[in-house]
Formats: sequence, C-alpha cells, structure tokens
Amino acid sequence: MIRLEKRPQPSRAWSLATPLLAVAATMIFGGLLFAALGKNPFVSIETIFWEPLFGEFSFYYRPQLLVKGAPLVLIAIGLSLGFRAGIWNIGAEGQYIMGALTGAGVGLAFYPLEAWYVFPLMVIAGALGGWAWAMIPALLKVKFGTNEILVSLMLVYVAEELLASMSLGLLKNPEGFGFPGSRNLNDYAAGNSWIQQDIGLHWGVAAALIAVIFAYILLNRHMLGFQIRLSGEAPRAARFAGVNPARLILLCLGLAGALAGMAGLFEVAGPAGQVSIDFNVGYGFTAIIVAFLGRLHPLGILLAAALMALTYIGGEIAQGNLGLPAAAIQVFQGMLLFFLLALDLLTNYRLRLTVREGN
Repeated sequence: MIRLEKRPQPSRAWSLATPLLAVAATMIFGGLLFAALGKNPFVSIETIFWEPLFGEFSFYYRPQLLVKGAPLVLIAIGLSLGFRAGIWNIGAEGQYIMGALTGAGVGLAFYPLEAWYVFPLMVIAGALGGWAWAMIPALLKVKFGTNEILVSLMLVYVAEELLASMSLGLLKNPEGFGFPGSRNLNDYAAGNSWIQQDIGLHWGVAAALIAVIFAYILLNRHMLGFQIRLSGEAPRAARFAGVNPARLILLCLGLAGALAGMAGLFEVAGPAGQVSIDFNVGYGFTAIIVAFLGRLHPLGILLAAALMALTYIGGEIAQGNLGLPAAAIQVFQGMLLFFLLALDLLTNYRLRLTVREGN
C-alpha cells in the first residue's frame, strides 16, 4: 500500500518542480476537458498557449500580455506578503474595485482640468481606497479576532454593489444619454494611465515592475521581510523574537490593499477606461493563483502572471475561434491552482510503498 511519510525538511527540488508539473498536468487534464466538449484538445491547447505569441495576429495580442499581466503582478505581490506571514487576504477583488472607484472619483472631480498633478492624486487616492477597504478585516482581526478570510471575501460583494451604485449614480456620465458608466478617462489627457498604448505600456506596468523589485529587497534585505517570513514559518519563534502580530496584520493587509487599489486605478484609467457595472473581471481572485504558482516569490510571481495573462488572451482567442465556452476557460485556469496545491503535498511528504503483513 502507499502511505505518506513526512520529510525531515521540505524538498527544495519538489518546491521548484511543482509549478512546472502543475502546468503540465493542467494541459493534460484541460485537454481532456476540451475533448469532452467536442473540441480538438491539441488545437485548443495550441490556441491558448501558441497563438498569442506566435500566431498570425500575435502583433496585436503580445501587447495585451502587459495589459493583462500588470494588475495580476501588483495584486499578487501584495497578497504574497500576507500569505508568507500566514495572513489570508482573499478579498483583493474588493480592494481592487475600491481603488478604481476612489481613484477615478478624484480624476472625474477635476475634469476637465488639464494639470500635471491630477494623475498622481488619482494614484494616491486609488492606493488609499484599497488600503482603507483592507483595513476593515485587518482591524476586526486585531480587535475582535475575526477571521480575515471570511470578512475580506464578504467585502468583495459589498464593493461590487458599490461599483454598480456608482456606475448608475454618483459617477455616471452626465453626457452619457442615461447609459450606466462614468466618463471615459482615456479621453481625459490628465487622467489616463497610458504611456504608449500601441505596445500595451501604461503606468500600471511600471508600478508592477517597481513592486517586484521592492518586494524582493524587502523579503531578502530588510528586517521586516525577515519578520514576515518568520511569522509564516514559525509563529511561536516569531513571538519569542519580539514580532508584533497585530502590527504585522495591519501592515500586510494594508500593503496588499494599497497595491490592489493601485491596480484598480491603473486599470480604470487605462485599459478599461471607465467605471462600469462589469468593470471587475476577477483579477483579485486570479492573483491568488498567480501568487501560489509563483511560490510567493516576487520573480516567480512575475513569470506566473505572464503565464496567466497568456491563458486569459489565449482563452479569449479559443472562445472566438473554436467556440469554447468561457466557463471551460475558467475551469482550465482553476486547474492550475488545484494541481499546484495537490502536487505541493510532495514538497513536505514523500510517498512510501509498504507491504501489508498478513495476520
């Protein structure tokens, strides 16, 4: 019979190999899913992973990698800091929405003023909006010991209702002939985040790269990074070392909220262009997959975000060209996290074959 035996220490080889094996397993079982839907599995996988990079219209799709990848990197970097410390923020989607609402609100308040300081104020407002939304589960956790997973997740639905309300009310375009949604920020030079639109470059891409660099320095060269890692790996040792759990909760959730809020602002002021009822597309939840697929490491998150962005774009192509349902693409993306968590078991445990002795 097969049994699990705990390793004396986690296997570094399995830790590095697990993401690659998870991707391979996702391709295999995703292909079986597509075959069950009556589609050619090889053509489906090729369309998702090959067409955006090397297909006939790759010149159009490649810039979209930056557009789709930037918010995933920003949000996943913030989440990874908390996850490393054992703080489980599952509500980044809500913080992303609130950052978009507050940042866009500031920009629209200044409309049509063309001044250099409008966009920086929007970025600050977006970060503060996400931070404030993340402080709700953080303060409840610190003061009353509530579960941050449930509180942060429930707040996502509150944020979605606020998004709908703002799209139909306070931020609604007064010149929009009654249609829901705000003014298009892409038409407001002082309030949009594009640097060079034809190559997919906006300030969110720059912010994502800066976040990767600072997260790497924080985790590897700063005492706070040591406290974060110690709290996640050995909570009792962290307490003996003088780490303040309440301070760490407020800090990690606050940073995650601020980065998610900035991601929302850069998205609404760039690729999305306006506040609308269907503005949020699930980046906050997908970023959880990105964080774990990247092994909670800044550079790994950068690569994982590129892969997830590829599945987003390839999935849209597969829906259009092959008729694959959107739900099948979402299941395909979810398989990545499922197989990653399943195979991750082998990082801490090894399989042993044992012979059952007869009576």
